[in-house]
Parts: sequence; C-alpha cells; structure tokens
Amino acid sequence: MESGEEILQRIITYVIDPALRVIFTLGLLMFIWGIIEFLWGVKDGKADEKGKSHMVYGLLGMLIMVSVYGIIALIINSFGLQTAATDVTRINNTTGPSPFEN
Repeated sequence: MESGEEILQRIITYVIDPALRVIFTLGLLMFIWGIIEFLWGVKDGKADEKGKSHMVYGLLGMLIMVSVYGIIALIINSFGLQTAATDVTRINNTTGPSPFEN
C-alpha cells in the first residue's frame, strides 16, 4: 500500500500541483487583464462588457482552482494518506544565541 501512496504523492507533487498553479496564475492574469480593459473603457467614456466578462471569468477560474486544492486535501485527509508536508516542527527545536540577549 505504501508504494501506491508514494505514486499518488508523486503525481500530486509533480503533475497536479504545478498544473493548478499555472491555471491559477492564468486566471489571475485574466482578471488583471479584465481590470485593464474595463479601466480603458471607463477612460473612453463607455462601459466595456468584455473587460467585465474577463474579470468574472478570471475570478471564476481562481475560485475553481482553490476548490480543487480543497477537494484534494479532503480526499487526502479522508483516506488518511500520508503526504509529504513541510516540516515546521524543527523551527521550535533550534538552539542558538538570541540576537536580543546581551
């Protein structure tokens, strides 16, 4: 069973996560482009429906990508899969001189 979890973790790490980040970035860029189009339309004295639709589609795309991250987390937590998470426990175990002590 561990090899199946390892394969799933590699697929998530090397395929799904980068793809979601790229699609989220594209949604953000589309939203920003929609803002720019809308503002150019306001400058010219007309409401630009194309800019509004780009903003809506960009927000919708980003919402979907955040939802996909949530669904993946729900699946991982529901089935108790062990995933490689960032280990922050070692931060509390650091020993060294404090820069604030004299």
